[in-house]
Amino acid sequence: MMKKYITKGLLVILVLATLSSCKKYLDVVPDNVATIENAFTMRSQAQKFLFTCYSYMPKEGDLTDDPGILSGDEIWDVPTKGAYFFIARGFQKTISPYGDRWTNLYRALRDCNIFLENVGKVPDLNEEERARWIAEVKFLKAYYHFYLVRMYGPIPLIKTNLSIDAEANVTRVTRDPVDSCFSYIKQLLDEASPSLPPIVLNPTTEAGRITQPIALALKAKVLVTAASPLFNGNTDQSTLKNPDGTQLFNPTYSKAKWDTAAVACKKAIELCHSVGMKLYVYNPDFQQFNLTSTIKTQMNIRNSFAEKWNSEIIWANTQTLVANATLQVLAATWWDPLLLDNSAIRGEFSPPLKIVEQFYTKNGVPITEDKTWDYNGRYGLRTAVESEKLYIKKDFETAKLNFDREPRFYADLGFDGGIWYGQGKYDDSQDLFYLQAKFKQRNGVGKPNYGTVTGYYVKKYVHFQNVMVAASYSTNPFPWPVIRLSDLYLLYSEALNESLAAPDAEVYKYINLIRARAGLNSVESSWTNFSSNPSKYTNKDGMREIIHQERKIEFVFESQRLWDLRRWKEAAKELNQPITTWDLGQETSAGYYRPVILFNQTFGSKDYFWPISEANITANRNIVQNLGW
Repeated sequence: MMKKYITKGLLVILVLATLSSCKKYLDVVPDNVATIENAFTMRSQAQKFLFTCYSYMPKEGDLTDDPGILSGDEIWDVPTKGAYFFIARGFQKTISPYGDRWTNLYRALRDCNIFLENVGKVPDLNEEERARWIAEVKFLKAYYHFYLVRMYGPIPLIKTNLSIDAEANVTRVTRDPVDSCFSYIKQLLDEASPSLPPIVLNPTTEAGRITQPIALALKAKVLVTAASPLFNGNTDQSTLKNPDGTQLFNPTYSKAKWDTAAVACKKAIELCHSVGMKLYVYNPDFQQFNLTSTIKTQMNIRNSFAEKWNSEIIWANTQTLVANATLQVLAATWWDPLLLDNSAIRGEFSPPLKIVEQFYTKNGVPITEDKTWDYNGRYGLRTAVESEKLYIKKDFETAKLNFDREPRFYADLGFDGGIWYGQGKYDDSQDLFYLQAKFKQRNGVGKPNYGTVTGYYVKKYVHFQNVMVAASYSTNPFPWPVIRLSDLYLLYSEALNESLAAPDAEVYKYINLIRARAGLNSVESSWTNFSSNPSKYTNKDGMREIIHQERKIEFVFESQRLWDLRRWKEAAKELNQPITTWDLGQETSAGYYRPVILFNQTFGSKDYFWPISEANITANRNIVQNLGW
């Protein structure tokens, strides 16, 4: 007799969509299967259960499902976008916490265990495919555990399911120490990797399925997270203990964790290279116009994120195509002055000034360090000249803050006077669309639900081939990138820098590859020639700061900043700064370009981890609440 298990929602019907042009390989789920026995009587039914295990994957890039977009400080928004924006404004709570994942992901883990415990009984499943399916579900178990650990810290590990007749004291589980959590996640990924394919051979039917590069890339990210200050020697969490006194955070720092992470990152990079992955460079099969190097560089940057399945995408979430289309509509604005009445697009996503200021100057160093850049006069006014016309409309008066910035600034941001390439205008030798964002102008505020709330727009989300017409807006949705090769490069630079006494050529190599793609000189050259702190890159502390800022810039708006600030333990510094904007109610440049505080954001030590719902605490008193909640 097969055991019965404690689990809810075993046969939840959820659909994972792939590319609109592809067969929807994940849209099949158990058809009202009454028992677990029936779910594993044949290959077709077991495959449906496999896809149910996939169906719990958090939807990165979905405003309602991805805490990384609106829970921090990277994008400020209007209060109608759901739970995560309440977290950004300090409204988190223990009764029905915003963005709570606990129940759903534990349901996912129990379904994964049921699959692993029963897939061996499927009679018409060949052993090679069985091994692959087992590896995929072990990966999913690792990912779901990792997602919970990033949110809640130490969690109860669900290695196997409890039988329904288990003793009460057995079912009242406790949280496992965080080092044990990371060890188990690593173990699952190590077990999964050998049986996963190096690439998906048939993207039409299998796009989004787990591959070996995905598993090794996630392992690298897991181990870097485990080595980071939030989890490695975090004395702030030393009093978090189980009822029996078990300490859940080891307060002693371990350099060995960084050593292990660096090895994992390098191995993942080598595997990705071996299957042909490389940093994306814009090189379309059909080039209608001979673009300038300025616009080609911007296309390298924009399309590394927005070009579906490009050469550096290791893992992309295929569930979020519909959400991605919505995201682009909310990020886009009115480019065409002939179509001012188009209400299909909103232009609501708004980067605060501190995000704008984190981008480098054109010399590849922070605006606070560039000896040639007028930091103190950054809010003054300047008029664009002919040589700047591919960045800012010629003869347009705008803030000095918008001048002489790195290419990623112009590729990722829209702003008053800024050029917005594409959207139907692809010849950069002709006049291109530009924004007018002062009060009641076509891209400014002054109309209901119209215009940014900070004066800046998220250009990065908007595919350059989207087109606005008189009554509608056509988008080119793309799977949301979860891990790009550039992510691995910077994780490796970070881990290697922490594991060495001082940075070496290998640390610089991978960050410089990303900088070169972004149109910047090397770290060594940029700091030596332009920084007020020219030796900064030669020591571990200085290089750490450089790597952190490089990650903030390269992955801006990609759901990375929230998790990075937490694992670095820098959220208390960054998320206690006010959200500032331009003075949007002004019609003149002199009035408009004045910083105004929109919101005073606060972040306390308790906010590094989500609260566990009071309902879960009440149901099991062995689960201790996170500190401060």
